Amino acid sequence: MTPADLSRTVVRAVRCAVEDGELPADAVVPDRVVVERTRPGGVGEYATPVAFQVARSARRAPGEVAAVLARRLEVADGIERVEVTGAGFLNFVLRKRSVADLVREIHAQGIRYGCAPDPAPRPAPPPAPRPGLRARVVREALLRIAATQGSTPTAGEAAPSTAAVPDTAPNIAPVPAAEGDVVARLGADAATWAMLAVAPHESPVFPERLLAQDESNEFFRVRYAHSRARALTRNAALLGFGFGFEGLPGEMAGEAPEEGVGDVTEADALLRVLAEHPLALEAAAHHRAPERLVRQLVELADALLDFQYRVLPRGDEKPSAAHRSRLAVAEAAGTVLAGGLTLLGMDAPERL
Repeated sequence: MTPADLSRTVVRAVRCAVEDGELPADAVVPDRVVVERTRPGGVGEYATPVAFQVARSARRAPGEVAAVLARRLEVADGIERVEVTGAGFLNFVLRKRSVADLVREIHAQGIRYGCAPDPAPRPAPPPAPRPGLRARVVREALLRIAATQGSTPTAGEAAPSTAAVPDTAPNIAPVPAAEGDVVARLGADAATWAMLAVAPHESPVFPERLLAQDESNEFFRVRYAHSRARALTRNAALLGFGFGFEGLPGEMAGEAPEEGVGDVTEADALLRVLAEHPLALEAAAHHRAPERLVRQLVELADALLDFQYRVLPRGDEKPSAAHRSRLAVAEAAGTVLAGGLTLLGMDAPERL
């Protein structure tokens, strides 16, 4: 079970508890449940405050609602353990997922990894006034991210292909006038990155380091990591091999490394971020926070850049199943980076 699957499983548990009479018939079933990584010192791996959402309409204490949901969720496939803490927080430990299954899923889904099935076609929105630059960039990114979760636009929002957002769009700070023409100065992609890297209500900054091609520039690191993944694939082909799954370990983390993925710390860091990508997409959509996806891509890029040195044979070393499996992981990471950049409205160049 992925973290995003967990969110949907919790929604189903609430719905079934209402249908079966364990919760009042008029209790509100949320469309989406926030599931986030447990904070340091917390219980389990993931937690959700869904019981507090449901408690008011159910006219029950959050702890009572949480207990009802915990009994249902502890027998769900993919959940190892459920625990209620505090006034009604649900905490989860998921069953460990096969690395091979994770990497195969990413290769099969491509840049749509972490996305819900395509939603039904949406009607064209009515014309709207020309938006301000940042309002347009932020709202279009949010609409693309929302579409990954099967969401449809709310009233007054446009489909991404015809995005038209009023200049008065709430809670989106404009580009400061003192910054001038940021697109002309930095380029469209770097300017877009700066506009999405902070919360919509915060004023974006456009430092000159956005043009730096070194590790001080997060924007560069993300695109460079993608290009490195593609370079690894090209270089492996020159050495006469492609990716494979036969050397992948059976578990994603927590055990000594098996032959095939390299150092456990580097591999686990990369695989953990890959596994959490669907949750990052869902959180970005739920909170209307494109900066969450930005942070996820930076974390993924840094993990891939640390891992890349394990992928290709060194010196006289011959390509093996270990190298093919490492390449499969690196390719998967490159694919996820490409999908994330596309959702944010930026190019993912093959070469830098």
